[in-house]
Amino acid sequence: MAKNIFTKENFAKLEEIIAKNKDKQGALIPVLNEAQKIFGCLPIEVQKEISKGLNISLAEIYGVVTFYAQFSLEPKGEYTIGVCLGTACYVKGSQKVLDRIKKELNIEVGKTSPDGKFTLEATRCIGACGLAPVMTINEDVYGRLTEADVPGILQKY
Repeated sequence: MAKNIFTKENFAKLEEIIAKNKDKQGALIPVLNEAQKIFGCLPIEVQKEISKGLNISLAEIYGVVTFYAQFSLEPKGEYTIGVCLGTACYVKGSQKVLDRIKKELNIEVGKTSPDGKFTLEATRCIGACGLAPVMTINEDVYGRLTEADVPGILQKY
């Protein structure tokens, strides 16, 4: 079961961050980064508080949150799985690896498993083309994968 991120404590921390940055030029990105650390994501409720606190339109904040890949509207799992779909990886079968992960965890790309353990992302080239196809789980890199490798790797986590 997902934990409640909308606690008074979290919103109090957010207010402190907003107050510290309120009068600084270019405060939005640093405030969004800190807010994401506090809440684990940037849902609309958090964006509304930032909008009020920094006096920036909600539309502008939403535009920034959805433009930059480091920001997420939904909580990320404990482990983020990234499957490279760059050209070298794709040609060597990364789509089959991705499909197997989707089947094993019963989640779609961009989503987090119901238990909050895994988030699945399709990535572009990570610069490990010699190891194609490649996937990452947080900081761990797995290369020269086949779909048969997937269950054993996931079992470690």
